[in-house]
Amino acid sequence: GVVHEDLRLLLETHLPSKKKKVLLGVGDPKIGAAIQEELGYNCQTGGVIAEILRGVRLHFHNLVKGLTDLSACKAQLGLGHSYSRAKVKFNVNRVDNMIIQSISLLDQLDKDINTFSMRVREWYGYHFPELVKIINDNATYCRLAQFIGNRRELSEEKLEKLEELTMDGAKAKAILDASRSSMGMDISAIDLINIESFSSRVVSLSEYRQSLHTYLRSKMSQVAPSLSALIGEAVGARLIAHAGSLTNLAKYPASTVQILGAEKALFRALKTRGNTPKYGLIFHSTFIGRAAAKNKGRISRYLANKCSIASRIDCFSEVPTSVFGEKLREQVEERLSFYETGEIPRKNLDVMKEAMVQAEEAAAEMARKLEKQEKKRLKKEKKRLAALALACSENSSSTPEECEEIRERPKKKKKQKPQEIPQENGMEDPSVSVSKPKKKKSFSKEELVSSDLEETAGSGSLPKRKKSFPKEEPVSDAEEAGNKSIPKKKRKLSSKEEPLSSGPEEAAGRKSSSSKKKKKLQKLSQED
Repeated sequence: GVVHEDLRLLLETHLPSKKKKVLLGVGDPKIGAAIQEELGYNCQTGGVIAEILRGVRLHFHNLVKGLTDLSACKAQLGLGHSYSRAKVKFNVNRVDNMIIQSISLLDQLDKDINTFSMRVREWYGYHFPELVKIINDNATYCRLAQFIGNRRELSEEKLEKLEELTMDGAKAKAILDASRSSMGMDISAIDLINIESFSSRVVSLSEYRQSLHTYLRSKMSQVAPSLSALIGEAVGARLIAHAGSLTNLAKYPASTVQILGAEKALFRALKTRGNTPKYGLIFHSTFIGRAAAKNKGRISRYLANKCSIASRIDCFSEVPTSVFGEKLREQVEERLSFYETGEIPRKNLDVMKEAMVQAEEAAAEMARKLEKQEKKRLKKEKKRLAALALACSENSSSTPEECEEIRERPKKKKKQKPQEIPQENGMEDPSVSVSKPKKKKSFSKEELVSSDLEETAGSGSLPKRKKSFPKEEPVSDAEEAGNKSIPKKKRKLSSKEEPLSSGPEEAAGRKSSSSKKKKKLQKLSQED
């Protein structure tokens, strides 16, 4: 029923300026009334308009340029998804699903604990039957069965522990006396172990039930504080669970809230034309139990009225507060006293005015607390940022030095390497100069042997000598690259001088080899 700015702009741009001649068809009567009130166009709803809109919706992809049937279907699907998501997505702290699940689990736990504790009573009752009459509470009975075990071992030393468990000295003394003169049968060790393990499970279940109840109380104080202040957490949670959600409960009238949970009795009464039920789930609240028999129906009707008001306040208020619930509770108390004593209660208007004033004060107090928390958070954030800035400044001051050190280290190494290498080469210069002629002499001997063989084969030895010299030169070049102190000319001269020095030796070797060969040839010719 609200005219959006986009809708206003669309209508103002596309409709003619003469508003009296225009008749606008609108599907929703509320929006039609709002358009007629704000823009002044005559609007018609229902009848033919619904059929025209149905035809437009059916042929929408043909009427709009660039829109296909597939894209229209996708748009409708996207709209459906977004609408469903918006319905589901509420405030996380105001979700009532958790309340529904926890109250259902709480009821189930009550049934299970009751069944299991009865099993423990029967099982342990064979051994110690007198304990059933002394202790009525199920959880306490299971704790005592776990603690006592064999009744014959119970002595005066365990009396203090018994008093702690029973919270009553007289009961602890009675248990001790009963154990000495019990009529129960003896029990074996393995049976006792099984009973103790089962009773420990029941005790743990009862402890979990208590923790679940505290969780439910805290959740109800967040989601429905007024309703829980009025009739209690358990009854309020059962009303929400029975209605399906807090929103559904807020939509119900007070007459429906009054008989929620008594539907079977209501329909039976309608069928048989009997008396309809006066109360349903709200019967578990303390007010109806405190009222007299003749006033139970009246107080249940009044309480249902206040419950519907409290549920609406909780559902639609932005800031959850329990002020209204406490005031409504006071009104119910006054009505109870009016039924008993005749004292006239306050008017609802006056009470609600007081509640509004207190609610505003509570909202202001909450706003102050939130501001303080925000300030504390901002201070902590500033401190954290300052600490980070200090750490960053320290890191930034230290990193350049580290970078300089890292940069200087390789430079030093580079400087040291060239200094060390010439020293080593300088030290090894004489050895290198000595080793070179040795290598060349050894090579020259090998060359001489190879040349002699080549001469016998009738091939020249010069090409092979040329091949052997390049083998020597790479070694000298590599050494020259490292050794800058030895000039190249001297090395060339030494390489030239060495073959000259080895010349007479080669000539002598050739003569001796040729004379040997001649003798061998002569011997071979003589044998032939």
